[in-house]
Amino acid sequence: MKKEAMWAYVFILVPLCTFIVFTLYPVISAAVISFQKYKPLGSEWVGLDNYINTFKNGLFYKALKNTLVYSIITVPVSMLLSFMISIMILPFRKKLQSVFKAAFYLPAIASGVALSFVWKWIYDPLPSGLLNNVVKMFGLSNQNWLGSQKTAMLSLIIMAVFAGLGQNVIIYTAALLGIDSTYYEAADIDGATFFQKVRYVVWPIVKPTTVFLTITGVINGFQSFQNAYLMTGGGPDNATTMAGLLIFNRAFTYFEYGEACAQALILAAIIAVFAVLQFKLSSGDVEY
Repeated sequence: MKKEAMWAYVFILVPLCTFIVFTLYPVISAAVISFQKYKPLGSEWVGLDNYINTFKNGLFYKALKNTLVYSIITVPVSMLLSFMISIMILPFRKKLQSVFKAAFYLPAIASGVALSFVWKWIYDPLPSGLLNNVVKMFGLSNQNWLGSQKTAMLSLIIMAVFAGLGQNVIIYTAALLGIDSTYYEAADIDGATFFQKVRYVVWPIVKPTTVFLTITGVINGFQSFQNAYLMTGGGPDNATTMAGLLIFNRAFTYFEYGEACAQALILAAIIAVFAVLQFKLSSGDVEY
């Protein structure tokens, strides 16, 4: 074996071992534990009981519904706003573009815990809360944004949309900057309006970016956990209990590791189905 080839295999071996230890092994272990009543000293094999209990649990369906609502609203709204912002900052000079991109990306570099506490202050039910101060100017009374079933989920969705704008704006702007200027020149010659350029030139060219952001956004939405855990704890009355939070509670609050693993694998299967469907439906004429 040539020396160069040997070093190539050595460098491949490091990420391969990392994948096996930190990804493949936990997934296989979770699959095995999902058929057991897990105990630290001697687990008991229970077959499909954990899956049957999961499908009989009404809270599991409510958590899936909450997760679905959260994802199908958060992803398209975030992408639409990101696309519009990218279009608006595109005509600016490069330095000014960088200022806007940095401003929108700033929340992404903050920890999720810090963001959650900032948004908890914004949604504070007391008159000192920022949002209550705003609604007060319109003559409305204080609202318990995170404590009411009517507004808790909407509050989490608004937070997720604004917290996730930065990354999408960066990716969309990069895609827009990659469009050849000759397309715009040809559109100008044909007398196309601004909206016609966006509809018939920009949108088809950035479609691969849109497909990528849609699939990754839905996957992230279905895996959402941190915001609900830190801001509402799943309440009120499980109105914001996401699938990830349900799995966490089952494992680390009730110590039902087998059922938690079964729920996690079911959620992974649902995410895989959604990802494949999205890819099939939205990427028919996309080339990578």
